[in-house]
Amino acid sequence: MKDCNWLHLACHGTQNPTDPTKSALLLHDGKLTLEEIIRLNLPHAEFAFLSACQTMTGDENLSDEAVHIAGGMSLAGYRSVVATMWSIEDELAPKVADEFYARLFQDEERPDNRKAAEALHFSVKKLREEGDIEMLSWIPFVHLGI
Repeated sequence: MKDCNWLHLACHGTQNPTDPTKSALLLHDGKLTLEEIIRLNLPHAEFAFLSACQTMTGDENLSDEAVHIAGGMSLAGYRSVVATMWSIEDELAPKVADEFYARLFQDEERPDNRKAAEALHFSVKKLREEGDIEMLSWIPFVHLGI
């Protein structure tokens, strides 16, 4: 992570409602907790795509406070983060990611993280237009940052 501008994680994510700093991304070699993420110093960080459940889920009791993994990525230096507000369907996440990256690379050799929100908008729009996909399946994908 320290040497990369862009990060894409396709893994499981968990939200810890009693101690949000213990919320984590479940990687092949262990957990990466929110507590660890906010301590990172990532000088090259530009963009992170968190294709994992509950990466932007906050605490119901503190709805005006953003204590979640996506917020931690922002604190670590990522200027733009795609995350999810709740659990996502395994078969839909790759569809969103594929369309997202196709849009970002559409006209450019090197993608621009400032176009991430627009790319996510059109990715989710395409998913909705495909047909019988329930609203709660496409809503969780959100963008944080610039």
